Amino acid sequence: MRHRWEDRPVAPPPDGRPTEYLPFRQEKGAHGRPAWLKARVPDGPGYRDIRQTMRGLSLHTVCEEARCPNIGECWNNRTATFMILGNVCTRSCGFCAVLTGKPQGLDLEEPKRVAHAAKEMGLKHAVITSVNRDELPDGGASVFAATIREIRKAIPGCAVEVLTPDFKGDRDAIKTVIDAKPDTFNHNIETVPRLYPAVRPQAKYERSLEVLRYAKELDPDVLTKSGFMVGLGEVEEEIHQTMRDLREHGVDILTIGQYLRPTENHLPMARYYEPREFALLRRYALDVLGFKHVESGPLVRSSYHAHEQTEEARRGALGARA
Repeated sequence: MRHRWEDRPVAPPPDGRPTEYLPFRQEKGAHGRPAWLKARVPDGPGYRDIRQTMRGLSLHTVCEEARCPNIGECWNNRTATFMILGNVCTRSCGFCAVLTGKPQGLDLEEPKRVAHAAKEMGLKHAVITSVNRDELPDGGASVFAATIREIRKAIPGCAVEVLTPDFKGDRDAIKTVIDAKPDTFNHNIETVPRLYPAVRPQAKYERSLEVLRYAKELDPDVLTKSGFMVGLGEVEEEIHQTMRDLREHGVDILTIGQYLRPTENHLPMARYYEPREFALLRRYALDVLGFKHVESGPLVRSSYHAHEQTEEARRGALGARA
């Protein structure tokens, strides 16, 4: 059973201002969604084909489980993020729509089905993520590695991006994934450190930074990537410090998006950020901090334009070496 957000401790902002969380009734009334925050109702031939493929192979996508607002656009562009290791998570993050509970078993044939689906869909860039499986000795790292290898076997030349849990900081688990040679290693920081007790109660900010640093240390050629949400009550300096921390830990690609409350039982939203604010954050990340690629906008999610992100970051890396 997911804990209600009222039970989550939230430290005050560093400047002493009161926390900006709004009650759910205000969010639906006076603070309704602004005009720029609209996504199309998912439909179209690509969307229907991918949905049929996923159901036929008993696969899950984070696009559906996390209620991504870009599902229609991405699926019609033949891009989907496979969610391996089932659809029940062992953690209870305050922002996430994925089910929390006790996972049942482990499907060792899943990597082959994911590769088969990716081939049927004609993917050139496959994104693999998972729920947290803290009850497994390696957190599911071996299944990530097997999935990468099966995709490589089924679709030579296909780029593979992984979005992993923190594996409780287990270096052997991180190495297992990196040794399978993903093109992009993504682990999301999700929010500023002050908000971790409410947003990611079973995670640690410094541990997530270390996961990213160690992945880059193991393979300097892998693109590392992370992302976070705004609108949870953070202040500007906290955002900038989080961005600096990520860059100092070797992160190449950054994604920044608006937090949208999945249900009344999830953390309430503090406010909507305007498009110009996302543009300013992107400029700071690129011009001041030197990230290789940044996606920043109200509907941006971790895998949004993932193929384009990787290509641009690779071009930037090659240019820097020339």
